[in-house]
Amino acid sequence: MENLVSWFKLKSVPGIGNHLFKRLIDRFDSPGHIFKASHEDLLNVDGMSPRLVSAISRHKLPEIVKKDIDLLAQKNYKIITLADKDYPPLLLHIPDPPPFLYVYGSLDRTINNIAVVGSRNATGYGISTARRLCMDLASFKMTIVSGMAKGIDTAAHEGALAGKSKTIAILGSGLERVYPAQNLKLFHMIAENGAVISEFPLLTEPDAHNFPQRNRIISGISLGTVVVEATKRSGALITARLAAEQNREVFAVPGNIHSFKSAGTHALIKQGAKLVEHALDIMEELQIVAQGFDKKNQRLQKDTKDISIPLSSEESMVFNTLGPYPVHIDEIVRKLCMEPGKLSGILLQLELKGVVQQSPGKIFSIAVH
Repeated sequence: MENLVSWFKLKSVPGIGNHLFKRLIDRFDSPGHIFKASHEDLLNVDGMSPRLVSAISRHKLPEIVKKDIDLLAQKNYKIITLADKDYPPLLLHIPDPPPFLYVYGSLDRTINNIAVVGSRNATGYGISTARRLCMDLASFKMTIVSGMAKGIDTAAHEGALAGKSKTIAILGSGLERVYPAQNLKLFHMIAENGAVISEFPLLTEPDAHNFPQRNRIISGISLGTVVVEATKRSGALITARLAAEQNREVFAVPGNIHSFKSAGTHALIKQGAKLVEHALDIMEELQIVAQGFDKKNQRLQKDTKDISIPLSSEESMVFNTLGPYPVHIDEIVRKLCMEPGKLSGILLQLELKGVVQQSPGKIFSIAVH
């Protein structure tokens, strides 16, 4: 907990937002090093000013933050920082990742996450469609991400749980302020089969301005975002916009053309979102190979590494770490202990040779021909 205090302390410095926090960590590795850094070194970081350097040097941990740390110690919650191996790898690639996350349950390093969001005031069609879609996605071992709100979000989590899949809920409040209150049982069920996470202090109320902020995490932790039933003013469209800005896939489920509750999803489709009728539409777009996908993929394990294209020793080493299931580049770096820039170059050569394919989010697998 002592090491975590410096993370809380830096986060509480006035003027240090998520963008600047990440720049400082990228430069100094840890908050402890930041507090010990010279004024000159701090000023060399883009966005730092003499005023902010002075604020860092004289900052004291606020009492409200101390209370949050004390409460954290009493509860069955964890803190995962940008420096931790369990920090969601896809989330590291957004411009303003949370410096740390409050976690109830357990996160792993999987990148097979798909966000499913939509209207709070959903119709029976929207609820049943979201639940069925997430049950089907669960059969492909996808982790369903949503916001635990009423309506589509709740149906998404319930579908994932019914399909025996992991699910992740991203809150717009603190973990001690479950919202909506009627989802308290679901809150605990999700934690037993995945995780509930928040970037907000434990006692943060579900204020309206928190939800657009948390939406960037829903999209940022996922390979793509599926919108199931949304009006033109739905908050789900904010999540879809953020997904597009983060270079993630956007999907939309069509509805009744006469229903205003599907006007938002139809607008997304007109703008280029992938139309979704069933789970395979999503899996095909993400180029994720799942057992039983079709006869060709059933032969995949046997055939994919039987190639006649000549590879260099380094290309072979990288190629042999890959399989039919997509792997994030950070995981390949970890396995091979290779410099990221060099690895990117080798992966590019393998792509040009047609033996490796890249999916959205810097994810690689053996190419299927």
